[in-house]
Amino acid sequence: MAELDTSGGGKKGGGKVRSKKASTRVDLTAMVDLAFLLITFFILTTTLQKPKAMDLTMPDKDEKNDQLPVPASRTMTVLLGSKNKLEWYIGEPGKSAPTKESFGKDGIRKTLLEKGSEILAKSGKGMIVLIKPSDKSTYADMVTIMDELNIVNNQQRAIVQITPMEIELLKRDGIY
Repeated sequence: MAELDTSGGGKKGGGKVRSKKASTRVDLTAMVDLAFLLITFFILTTTLQKPKAMDLTMPDKDEKNDQLPVPASRTMTVLLGSKNKLEWYIGEPGKSAPTKESFGKDGIRKTLLEKGSEILAKSGKGMIVLIKPSDKSTYADMVTIMDELNIVNNQQRAIVQITPMEIELLKRDGIY
């Protein structure tokens, strides 16, 4: 039990006779209990940071293939390889050489901004990005490329299966 002693101490010498003051005793136990109750209350009632999720709309898994034709001149294909590396090309596979790239502001983000503005200037429409993860790519790479597309404000994107010819491109460049 905690207490506060406010007694006057001992005699100080002097000639006058004074009456002895009674010591005051303050019990601090209730205040300590209240402090712990308040701390417990605020810890239990605070909200922790909620996980942020990215909205991703996927098509239905039906047998219909109602795909719209996509112009190759507006399409950038991003191939996700291993070791946080990727390749990209514009147009059709085999007709243009893929460029090896890394993630980050000086990597794929810079490329997405430059190529997106070039395509917008040429065609008047935005760039379409096809993301093709390989078997060797990680989930973190997929999230990172989606974050990069959000940063550059690309609205037209699709996650597509990688073809064997594109896997050969990744193997040729050593990132599969």
